[in-house]
Amino acid sequence: MRKLWSAMAVALMLVLALASCRKEKTEEVTEPSSFSFSVYPGARYLARLTELSKQAHSVEKPSEPAPPTAIYDVDAPIDAVAEFYAKAYGYGHVAPDATNNLSAAKPAAYYRTGDLHADVVAIEPVLQKMNLKVDISKAQGKYRAAEIEGKPNRPRVTIQRPYFDVTTSQVVDRTIILMAP
Repeated sequence: MRKLWSAMAVALMLVLALASCRKEKTEEVTEPSSFSFSVYPGARYLARLTELSKQAHSVEKPSEPAPPTAIYDVDAPIDAVAEFYAKAYGYGHVAPDATNNLSAAKPAAYYRTGDLHADVVAIEPVLQKMNLKVDISKAQGKYRAAEIEGKPNRPRVTIQRPYFDVTTSQVVDRTIILMAP
């Protein structure tokens, strides 16, 4: 289940990269009022990428409505963004990894790492179903991410830097913020 969630999170982040090179507009979030969260200062709402992530969900689970989702983009260090959300959610700090120094309890906020190529290969079937032509050979390198556990009226937050832009088949050195239940 964890691998599926990670693959979906990466898929959503990759899909969000689709429109990053197109004209971007800052738009109001039109999600239901129950979808409440803090926005990192200076972050831009990526309406097109948010819609593409919902389309990716529909491809994977056509009988389910897409969950409320918001995707933002910011040119800030991942540590600053992760600490902002950890504090906004009342978690205090971000643990160095999911083991939380070998504690029995998984931390509510933690860092992880991943491989861009492995993640893009994992979502290649979704990209093909969405008719996206992507040169996956260019998805090279490692990334650092942070996972912030959701709260009753706040979504789970996944933060990653760098990410692979599937529209241009390039690695982009910016921080992506994905919010979804």
